[in-house]
Order: sequence, then C-alpha cells, then structure tokens
Amino acid sequence: MKRIIALLALIPLAASAHVGADAGLHHGPAFIQGLVHPFTGLDHLVAMLMVGIWSALAFREERRALWAAPAAFASLLLVGGLLGFAGARLPGVETMIAASLLALGAMVGLNLKLPAPLGAAIVGAFALFHGFAHGAELPASQAFSALSGMVLATLALHLAGIGLGRQIGRTPLLPRLTGLAVSLLGIGLLAA
Repeated sequence: MKRIIALLALIPLAASAHVGADAGLHHGPAFIQGLVHPFTGLDHLVAMLMVGIWSALAFREERRALWAAPAAFASLLLVGGLLGFAGARLPGVETMIAASLLALGAMVGLNLKLPAPLGAAIVGAFALFHGFAHGAELPASQAFSALSGMVLATLALHLAGIGLGRQIGRTPLLPRLTGLAVSLLGIGLLAA
C-alpha cells in the first residue's frame, strides 16, 4: 500500500505538459514545438492514445465510426489551442484534463459502447481543455506553425492508440487493466 501511495504521489510530476515542464523544448521552430508538445506530458500523451484505443475497441467493425472520436478530438484540440493562443480564460483546465483520463480509462475499462456522435462529443469536450493547455504554452506569434505540429502529433498518437487498441482488444483482460490504470492516473491527478 505504501508503494502505491508513493507512486500516486509522483503522478503530478509525470503530468508535466504544463508551464515550464518541458525541459526547454519550447525553444526552436514553432512547428517542432507543436509537434513535440503532446509528447512532453504524461496526461496529454495518455489521453491522446486512449482516444485511439477506445475507438478501436468500440468500433472494430465500423470503419467510419472508428474515426469519429479522433477527428473530434483533433478538431476541438485545435479550437482549444486557438483559445489559448488568444489569451482566453477557461476555468478548470487542469481538472478537466485529469477528468478526461478518468473518463477515457472508464470508457476503455468498461468496454463502453456509445453511438459514434456521443463518443465524439465527449472526447471533443475534453479535447478543448487539452488544446487550451497547449495553446496557452506555445508561441502565439507563430500559432499556425505550432498548431499544425500539435494537430499532426495528436493524429499520430490517435493512430498509435488505434493500433494499440486492436492489439489489446484480442485479450479481454488487457482493456480492463489499461482502463483501470488510466482511470487511477486520472484520480491521482484530480487528488493532486
């Protein structure tokens, strides 16, 4: 139990896609900054992979529906990024990012089957907050380049998640364990 508590205490350090946590990666071409940024924080990285994993598990036989959630996430991530670049205020950003991990973990772990539009709406709502966090940190003077890189990286992570989802979907226990682990990460971030 002490080990679990110690690991949970480290979660806020792992969720480092936020102000000043990228070890200097914000210096350099804006496109590269945007491309690298989704990989620099465990919370964003896991959320983007989970969108793909959930889509692969929920829509194995429906190719068009498979892309609804990833497309919604990428689109609303872009909107959130633009809001962040514009200096808008959006309350509860960190809370919603943590909640996205809890929700996506539950969706995967419970093998939740939702209509594609509803799944896309849920995922898209969370993406707005992920995008806002990114947009508030990337160079606003080069928004187009930074956003291009960020959306490209996001789509790559969704594609990787779809591949992972197809693999773990072959063993009934793996999606449950994956979902549980991600939900626990979300709970840890919410408690931090």
